[in-house]
Amino acid sequence: MSKLLQRLADPAKSGVYRSTRSDEILDATRASGIHVARIGLAGASDKDRLIASVAAALRFPEWFGGNWDALEDCLCDLSWLPAAGYVLLFEGAAAVPSAERGTLLEILASAAASWAARKRPFFAVFLDGEPALPNLYRQRR
Repeated sequence: MSKLLQRLADPAKSGVYRSTRSDEILDATRASGIHVARIGLAGASDKDRLIASVAAALRFPEWFGGNWDALEDCLCDLSWLPAAGYVLLFEGAAAVPSAERGTLLEILASAAASWAARKRPFFAVFLDGEPALPNLYRQRR
């Protein structure tokens, strides 16, 4: 098992990160039982488009309410996508207005904490922008 896969399989390391290498993440998680979703945000210029992009990529159920609370509820559930863990790869986040991006980061951090408490890994990885986030490849203490 690669070091990257070990990290992505560790619920204690769950969180919101940045990286520049989606190919390495995809290679590491192949056949691992971890569900990887690529979420393109390039056209997400407002809250509704942002939420719709996440919902479409994760195939949210019909009952999804399309608001911030419903987004958090669904990210903390994902029962329709059974997996050993989850990695969400976000691309194009720079196009998202900063207020919405900040709310999304808070929701993702909350979802990661919820999954970690249930001993299941959950990683949200921003592939461009967000330099304030920890680098996925650096060891957290």
